[in-house]
Amino acid sequence: MNSSLAALVSRFHRFLSHPLVRPLVDVAMAAFILVVFHYLWWELLDVFRATEVYERISGWLAQSVYRSSLWVNTRVLGMEIVARDAANTMLFPSVDGYIHVNGGCSGFKQMYQVLFLFLLFRGPLKHKLWFIPAAVAFMYPVNVLRVVLLSVALLIVPQHWDFVHLWVMRPFYYVAIFAEWVVWVEVFARPTPQRLKN
Repeated sequence: MNSSLAALVSRFHRFLSHPLVRPLVDVAMAAFILVVFHYLWWELLDVFRATEVYERISGWLAQSVYRSSLWVNTRVLGMEIVARDAANTMLFPSVDGYIHVNGGCSGFKQMYQVLFLFLLFRGPLKHKLWFIPAAVAFMYPVNVLRVVLLSVALLIVPQHWDFVHLWVMRPFYYVAIFAEWVVWVEVFARPTPQRLKN
């Protein structure tokens, strides 16, 4: 019985390792990790918010994203903005609109998802030790770009800002995470010929 079970497990493992099946397994595993930690975030958010650490980190991130976005908007793109630094709010007088960067806009959730995605996904620990901090840090400029693009949308198509915010820029995070994951799988987690022989 044990030998037949071992043979079945071995056949299943070979099937999952087949070059045509492995990419599907990888995508399914990454999606599973992201979805699980997405729902865990929302289930545990009240617990997180009750901690001083969460409040400090999300507040600091929100303020940093606000300041960086404001700098790009005013210094690089030349937007006319009235800044309300104490409230992390950019007022756009030409369209009578505003963008407020709060803890929910800080990118903290996406950093948390990236952290657990690469911690749990296959790959060598020696690369995880530097890739995970780099991948988490990469979410910061992605978030700044997201706020800047939302600012552009507010000026160009203010009537569609809610749509752009919910249905374009939120998925934008996951495009960035997917790009990081592709780099990880293709460059760092790819089985080496020596590992394939074993």
